[in-house]
Amino acid sequence: MRYIGLDKQISRNNRNSFFLLIAFPALLLAMVYAAVYFLVKNHNSNANVNDSVYDSTQTFIGVAPVVLAAVGLWFLIAWFGHSAFIRLATGSKPLDRKENKRIYNLVENLCIQKGMQMPKIYIIEDDSLNAFASGINKNSFSISVSRGLLNKLEDDELEGVLAHELTHIINRDVRVLIISIIFVGIFAFLAEMAFRSIRFTGRSSKDSKGSGAIILIAIVVTALAYFISMLLRFGISRSREYLADAGAAEITKKPYALANALKKIKGDPFIEAVESRDVAQLFIDNPQVSERKSGSWDNLFATHPPIDRRIELLEQYV
Repeated sequence: MRYIGLDKQISRNNRNSFFLLIAFPALLLAMVYAAVYFLVKNHNSNANVNDSVYDSTQTFIGVAPVVLAAVGLWFLIAWFGHSAFIRLATGSKPLDRKENKRIYNLVENLCIQKGMQMPKIYIIEDDSLNAFASGINKNSFSISVSRGLLNKLEDDELEGVLAHELTHIINRDVRVLIISIIFVGIFAFLAEMAFRSIRFTGRSSKDSKGSGAIILIAIVVTALAYFISMLLRFGISRSREYLADAGAAEITKKPYALANALKKIKGDPFIEAVESRDVAQLFIDNPQVSERKSGSWDNLFATHPPIDRRIELLEQYV
């Protein structure tokens, strides 16, 4: 993989951010329109195609502002509360400088080198090895590391991991990923509501065949939209790991150190406190996923590229 430079990486991630901001709402509106069309067509089964399209469009025009307002409210709550949600989901707590001067010195040196404000440092009390960056601006940027990572990595290896996470912040990957997590969460919620509705309808009455068909249509539409949104998120999530690895290699001039750190992380990345799949993808290696082989079918739905491939690319810099 040819490294293209941090400036071009940042530009690419900005384009990805714009794409996400446009693609996810567009997908949501397309899902709403499709659901409205099938519901209207099912209700007026004798109407011709032109009448169905007209009625669906009129209904959609009335429904769309309500949907966008609800999604906007959801997005704002998630946007401003994401730091607290992530800390709660990972069990991370502020790490006092007096408790571990080593990591503060390493982060400060890297930040001085890049001319950036130092992010907050958090600790996850888990003996496994993992780390992640999060935040949407300089006041909320943070790096969280596990206790195992601090105890089991050499200084140059830990520096490589920290440089990787700082590169995510520099390239605005964390902001892109938080946007995608919020929108995918919306689609997941809608899909779950559709599934629960058909289960409730199936048990509620003997005259539920018509409403059951309507709910089934809603399930198909929301499931398809959820699937597409996951593919959009996975593609961006995978590429950002390669770029962050390359960025860390450029900052530290020690690609072998990050490669060695990834080898150790590969042996034990599992963080017990992390139960959310969305939060798990923030980590340098997904703590919920077992090792995958490069090129396997599972990689289509993987939030991270195979760690062996990442190690191989880093060792090419040596």
